[in-house]
Amino acid sequence: MKVGAIRAAVVTAVVLVVSSARAAAPAAPSRGPATPPELVATYDALADAILGANKAERKLVIAILGATYGHAQSELARAGQALKANDAGAARAAIENLATAVGQIGTEGDNAVAGVRKRLLQGGHHANATGEAQGVFDEGYVVVTKVAKQAFLGASRTLAMLARSPKAEALEQEWKKVEAAWTKYIASAK
Repeated sequence: MKVGAIRAAVVTAVVLVVSSARAAAPAAPSRGPATPPELVATYDALADAILGANKAERKLVIAILGATYGHAQSELARAGQALKANDAGAARAAIENLATAVGQIGTEGDNAVAGVRKRLLQGGHHANATGEAQGVFDEGYVVVTKVAKQAFLGASRTLAMLARSPKAEALEQEWKKVEAAWTKYIASAK
């Protein structure tokens, strides 16, 4: 559910609860300044929706990272096949694509995802505000820590340089680093 739709639903619910509370209010003196239980229940439901959205965001980012990792694995296989066939051009293209995918893991998505993250930040949403304050996460990042980001970006740079003169052994060694970073930083975050 979109944030605007959630807000509209909550506002409508609050108006209805307040209206019905006023209409049902007895003429006798009230029991004090307690918040009507209906408003507390509505606020509690809103809290559930907000916290549920945070959990959904985390799961979605993990899914984005998983899809990108799968794409990287496909490009690795394509590069391996091209190297076996002595097709340097195809190997170079596959390794460049692999480097891009690994970089996108480090940046928690491509430019389109970064645009969404920017919009959330502009709206005041920080997925890991505490982690940001402690220097663990870059602003707006949900899963990828600063340390993980550097591991993936470093591997991406190395792979991009490897694409210039592709070698199977060097590709395998660098991929092992990517796999280790994936296991340590992303797979363990699920």
